[in-house]
Amino acid sequence: MTDNQPGVASGNSQPRVVSGPNIGPVDASVLPRFAGPATFARLPRIDEVSDVDVAIVGVPFDAGVSYRPGARFGPAHVRESSRLLRPYNPALDTEPFGRQQVVDAGDIAVNPFSITDAVNEIDRGARHLLERSRRLLTIGGDHTIALPLLRAMAAKHGPVAVVHFDAHLDTWDTYFGEPYTHGTPFRRASEEGLLDQSGCLHVGIRGPLYSSKDLTNDVEVGFQIVHAREMEDIGTRGVVERIRERVGERPVYVSVDIDVLDPAFAPGTGTPESGGLLSRELLGILRSFATLNLVGADIVEVAPAYDHAEITGIAASHAAYELLSAMAVHDYGR
Repeated sequence: MTDNQPGVASGNSQPRVVSGPNIGPVDASVLPRFAGPATFARLPRIDEVSDVDVAIVGVPFDAGVSYRPGARFGPAHVRESSRLLRPYNPALDTEPFGRQQVVDAGDIAVNPFSITDAVNEIDRGARHLLERSRRLLTIGGDHTIALPLLRAMAAKHGPVAVVHFDAHLDTWDTYFGEPYTHGTPFRRASEEGLLDQSGCLHVGIRGPLYSSKDLTNDVEVGFQIVHAREMEDIGTRGVVERIRERVGERPVYVSVDIDVLDPAFAPGTGTPESGGLLSRELLGILRSFATLNLVGADIVEVAPAYDHAEITGIAASHAAYELLSAMAVHDYGR
């Protein structure tokens, strides 16, 4: 795949557009998992199929980070970590690649030297893909990319509820005078009318803040919070109930910053905070989204330079797998 345009293949092979039954991952009993295409879960490219239900697209951009860079290499890392994913999800009794056509749409390559240009390019690229695909699952990249993705989602669905998994609020106003950073996407989205403010929720927030005003300002832009410390008291089921009560039947966009996980489970990220969720807790919550009207999702802030033995990449790829499974169950049943 080229990193210039989404869904355009490179090399000597000619695209083979196939219609009819869904095309899934390469069969691991025929070709070992360490070989074969470098797509997510070794899925077909978007130019190899005629109809698309979910397009997985990378956005290798990290110019909006405030601490450790490196998330621009996240899409390739998560794709590599997804090779071990299998076609059947026993927890949801579904086949996420068999019940729906999932493809890898390559990367949306953007200007690494201008955040404003990059935001506009991601917006255009996402809208272009949504003309072919019913949903997008985006792999970042830093959390700046959530703003243009929400612009594209709102253009198609109207204001959406956002379920945001993160250690940090990401509703700050600015860093060093820059309005577009990985700490500001949801404030900008709220100001632009992209959010259904009656249905937005953070999950996993923890760690020190700049002041108590951070929490006050967060409420003003439309979010409620399930703090990471509440997991001990209400558990996964309690979080799921809070989300369902808040979201209801609204169109839902899910944004997963991998630093919602404790650094023990996701060391490869730019702004780690101690005391986060377990991988099991995050996957269990995402699994419950089979009852929600998911219109899109992103998984961001995977920085492979700080990863060890693909711990973070594997967590991110499994989070994507549970989201894809939830979409399949919601639309097509088990």
